[in-house]
Amino acid sequence: MDRTIKAGLAGLAIATGFAVTAGMAGHGSRPTDASEGLNAPPRTRIVADLSDKILYVYEADTVTDMFDIADGTDKYPTPRGSFRIRRMTWNPSWVPPDSEWARKKSAKGPGEKGNPMKVVKIFFKEPDYYIHGTGDLGSLGSSDSHGCLRMAPDDVTRLGKWVLEHGGEWKGENWFMRILHARRQEKPIYLSKPVPISVVP
Repeated sequence: MDRTIKAGLAGLAIATGFAVTAGMAGHGSRPTDASEGLNAPPRTRIVADLSDKILYVYEADTVTDMFDIADGTDKYPTPRGSFRIRRMTWNPSWVPPDSEWARKKSAKGPGEKGNPMKVVKIFFKEPDYYIHGTGDLGSLGSSDSHGCLRMAPDDVTRLGKWVLEHGGEWKGENWFMRILHARRQEKPIYLSKPVPISVVP
């Protein structure tokens, strides 16, 4: 389906509380949940659509950006639901989780070779689930992660900057560029205005 059509349908679904697909457009729609249409969605928000493998950025009812993502496998599914982004870490280190798939992995520092976390981690369900950059660009558009949402490094940089701006922690372009270039130094950020995110199947 064309990205513009997807974005329009996604906007209609979020604004009305109804699930709309290309085949349903113009032919009626069905509620996704009886309670979804009762409350207006936040004006500024992120929606991760796991079926389309696209992350949408909304300002009011307009999609202002969209990015390809990879989500979790059936064994390690990405959590669905509504969350708030309260913190993020630029130039993140990586500590293997206490999980079978990571038993032979070793911790990696910020910017270190083999660190699967690229550029930034944007926490959406703490402490274990976040949006992060990946070097495995071939996984985008598929279900290939261990539950997190993967994005291309340039894309997650742009998203992270947007989160800073809308989360109340933007301190100017020079400050931002210093963070990006300090690749061996972790920089945690706590948002004064948590950013809403919905992860939908």
